[in-house]
Amino acid sequence: MAHPKWVLPWDRCFDPDPAQKRIAQELYALVADLPLVCPHGHVDPRLFADENATLGTPAEMLIIPDHYVFRMLYSQGIPLEALGIAPLDGTGEQDHRKVWQLFADNFYLFRGTPTGLWLSYVFNEVFGIEEKLTGATAQCIYDQMMAKVALPEFRPRALFKRFNIEVLCTTDYATDPLPYHQAIRDSGWDGDIRPTFRADDVIHLLRPRWREKIDVLGHLAGVEITSCPTLIQALENRRAFFKAMGATATDHDGTSLSTGELSPQEAERIFQRALKGEVTVEDEARFFGHMLMESARMSIEDGLVMQVHFGSFRNHNQPVYDRFGPDRGCDIPFQAEFTHNLRPLLNKYGNDPRLTFVLFTLDESTYTREVAPLAGHYPALKLGPAWWFNDSLNGMIRYHQRMIETAGLYNTAGFNDDTRSFPSIPARHDLARRVDSNWLAGMVVRGIVDMDDAREMALDMAYRLARRTYRFND
Repeated sequence: MAHPKWVLPWDRCFDPDPAQKRIAQELYALVADLPLVCPHGHVDPRLFADENATLGTPAEMLIIPDHYVFRMLYSQGIPLEALGIAPLDGTGEQDHRKVWQLFADNFYLFRGTPTGLWLSYVFNEVFGIEEKLTGATAQCIYDQMMAKVALPEFRPRALFKRFNIEVLCTTDYATDPLPYHQAIRDSGWDGDIRPTFRADDVIHLLRPRWREKIDVLGHLAGVEITSCPTLIQALENRRAFFKAMGATATDHDGTSLSTGELSPQEAERIFQRALKGEVTVEDEARFFGHMLMESARMSIEDGLVMQVHFGSFRNHNQPVYDRFGPDRGCDIPFQAEFTHNLRPLLNKYGNDPRLTFVLFTLDESTYTREVAPLAGHYPALKLGPAWWFNDSLNGMIRYHQRMIETAGLYNTAGFNDDTRSFPSIPARHDLARRVDSNWLAGMVVRGIVDMDDAREMALDMAYRLARRTYRFND
């Protein structure tokens, strides 16, 4: 019995209007094969630390690490354990063929979603799988993929070169000693893998095991952290270490975003309450806002780009969080406010061109009302690309329509893939380049920009903006 084949039309995602489609195809052809710049993501650096490392089983590469995938399956009542996700007090399904079969039986759930587009690309373009993934083809495709990952040309380092990745940044906590990044350096391999400094676990005072992580931070920094000034000293030391390891950026995330400096006395009082386990939710929010101010100051001094992701209610499903821990697909967007909340930081540091502050948000309602006008004024502020739930064909279209007219293209940060699944990186860049090309083509046919400008803008959106924003040109 013949099984249906993958069909990935060359002109997918382009407007059906013939004039716009023709121009979109021309622009896409200009950028389709450019190197990939990946300044923000969550790929595990251990994939590249050993030249003989493999991607693992199909379940390990495409399902278990990727909450874009397993959140959809969970929404249909499929237990996370059955997908190989391990509870904190146990193990998930160990038979990855069973995990894969369950995934394949339900692959139809991804029809019309960006995850479906990405996975289709991965199967067909990366692994050369001709038949669609279904329950009937699951085990045959599993065998094909296992045979491929055993080949030298499918090892992570080889795929890094095949994907034409110029630089890939991971996201690493301040308490990470970066052993895999060091191993990559020691190996002599020339792939450019860089860490990104993330201090959330030690500046959010109510994060789990905060006190323990403060001790680890102090040990790594060579500082006994007994006060707010010694915390700042330890963070500065760790930032310097990350920068020496190639980092060009920091990252921050929170469910409260109100920036403002505390007096030294008030910051110290809150920190001492935290050390005693007596900190309140209000204390945590005020201290985080204070630490964002400190982070901006540090970025001006050490040159690290400052990223802030905001508008995601993390771990909304408390029972899942309690059983499986964080990053299990339970994020939910919520309403955000930036005009007032960012004003203290922007008034103090936003006029300084030495600071690059990249802002990401899930609240699309703020695009034209707040975020784009702010970025269209303050020299330090740049707009991160459409992120998480907005990282889709329609989400990117809405981003272009609502952000760029007011902020201007050159106040945006370019594209980043923000993925945990390494094989999906080229798929994500490909979709973004198609959407960008189609949007630019629409402006050409409307006479808003000419073709020469559109070509330059396409090159900027696909490649040059990310390099410039994250200072890879320095």
